[in-house]
Amino acid sequence: QVQLAESGGGLVQAGGSLRLSCAASGRTSSRYTMGWFRQAPGKEREYVGCIASNGDIRDYADSVKDRFTISRDNVKNTVYLQMNGLKPEDTAVYYCAAELFFGRRRPNDYDYWGQGTQVTVSS
Repeated sequence: QVQLAESGGGLVQAGGSLRLSCAASGRTSSRYTMGWFRQAPGKEREYVGCIASNGDIRDYADSVKDRFTISRDNVKNTVYLQMNGLKPEDTAVYYCAAELFFGRRRPNDYDYWGQGTQVTVSS
């Protein structure tokens, strides 16, 4: 069993930065791929990116590539989403998720989810 909890969301001006954190619990949490998703009002949950269990490889959606960076600290059992150059269209609830495979992009592929944290980017 893996439990996830996001934090770090808030209100930021366009062009600003935020770093989201996702704390994971469980002895085997370091064996999981960790993904980030987001969901804006009236839209489907959208893949943001993921990081492999050992942190060596990452995958990003085109919409956030070159602006967002995913990292993880397996000692602290925490995954991060560094968001730079934020745009109003990045406004959404951001979720972290975990699964045993790497590189899958559909929400239904992920087994464990956090509660989400709100990110609001003003114009």
